[in-house]
Amino acid sequence: MAPRSGRLHHTEIWVRDLAASRATLGWLFQELGYTPGDSWKDGTSYVGAHDYIVLESGPDVLEEPHRRKVPGVNHLAFATGSRSRVDELTSQALSRGFALLFAQAHPHAGGPAHYASYLEDPAGFEIELVADAPGADGTGSDPAS
Repeated sequence: MAPRSGRLHHTEIWVRDLAASRATLGWLFQELGYTPGDSWKDGTSYVGAHDYIVLESGPDVLEEPHRRKVPGVNHLAFATGSRSRVDELTSQALSRGFALLFAQAHPHAGGPAHYASYLEDPAGFEIELVADAPGADGTGSDPAS
């Protein structure tokens, strides 16, 4: 059994509008392989293979907008597998209200060898969708390219 020390256990994202975040972030988490977990009046969880993500609203959440450029967590990045999966999820996310960040450099905003989408949900939370590096499957190239 792999040691659990140091592995991310869970991430909790406070949101102002739980229903809206379920429709955007919750949808994306499910597309990435997370399954709906517990739900309660002010929150819901999405369970992954080794961790879980919570979306939570309630009386302690301030009415201020999310600002990803202030000190703190800037974004979450998820592995998607192939480049075609990045493209597919990006297209679907845009139709669900996400905005594409760094569009002028997409899909290489992270550099020429980094194939990813940087998405911002309507509340201002950033998600990065990252394709496997070419050759990560041992074939020498991304089968989706």
